[in-house]
Amino acid sequence: MMYIQALDFVVAEARKYGMKLIMTLGNNWSDYGGKHQYVEWAKAAGAKVTSDDDFYTHPMIIFYYKDYIKTVLTRMNSITKIAYKDDPTIMGWEIMNELRYSLDLNVWISDLASHVKAFDDKHLLGLGMEGFYGDTTGERVVDYNPKSLYYGTDFIWNYQISEIDFTSAHAFPDLWLEGESDEAKRTFMKDWLSIHWSDSEKVLKKPLILGAFGKSSKVTGYTEEVRDSYMNEVYLDIYNYAKSEGTIGGGLVWQIMGEGMESYYDGFQIVLSKNPSTANVIHNQSIRMNALRQPLAN
Repeated sequence: MMYIQALDFVVAEARKYGMKLIMTLGNNWSDYGGKHQYVEWAKAAGAKVTSDDDFYTHPMIIFYYKDYIKTVLTRMNSITKIAYKDDPTIMGWEIMNELRYSLDLNVWISDLASHVKAFDDKHLLGLGMEGFYGDTTGERVVDYNPKSLYYGTDFIWNYQISEIDFTSAHAFPDLWLEGESDEAKRTFMKDWLSIHWSDSEKVLKKPLILGAFGKSSKVTGYTEEVRDSYMNEVYLDIYNYAKSEGTIGGGLVWQIMGEGMESYYDGFQIVLSKNPSTANVIHNQSIRMNALRQPLAN
């Protein structure tokens, strides 16, 4: 129970400072437990499961995940006394971080999206996908997917599900294009953002968020100046798309950490107190994007 109470505190603090949260409900990766933990629980309960991908198909695991989602959505925050499903501090939910599966995910996505909306129809709902293209747009797989590979998701097909309210893409060319030049990675980033913005606006007609991007300190040639330059380029593209009244809501950097969290460092960490120039890049983008806000009509 103490862990969910810690989440209560995070939501309450965000509310205090006027922040809005996108709450991601699970993780494709084993970090923080992820889908692997659900498979292990099912295995311990006697289920015949053979891989972590059984998360998406095994009835027992689907029940576990749905029950967990219901518990979170209907929870009464112990500090604010507001149910999560009613809390305006929460901008939206994402069904899972970076879900991947070798077969069609649309049945699973539709089922989980309907489940979320059954308990919470007040908040926006997203998927948390990286944005890889699939079979329905084969030419985009070749032209835009990292190394022209399939990754088990389909940006266009998956986001056409009506219960999904906004799209997202993640971008980690330092991981996806390992060994390629910084110039090649920057070109990929520019094209990746452009095609997802265009498809979100013209094909899916849903707003886009760049849900995660960053620059790794583990790559050859890294300096903080290189990271700041890269982030400025990405931020400028986001700003220009937003300024043109395009359907883009911003970009979220991976990942800001506090001091004393060295055990969580993955190369992408930004500690604001130790990286003031990068903090300034983020601050300036926040000011620019905030200036584009328009009040909602009554």
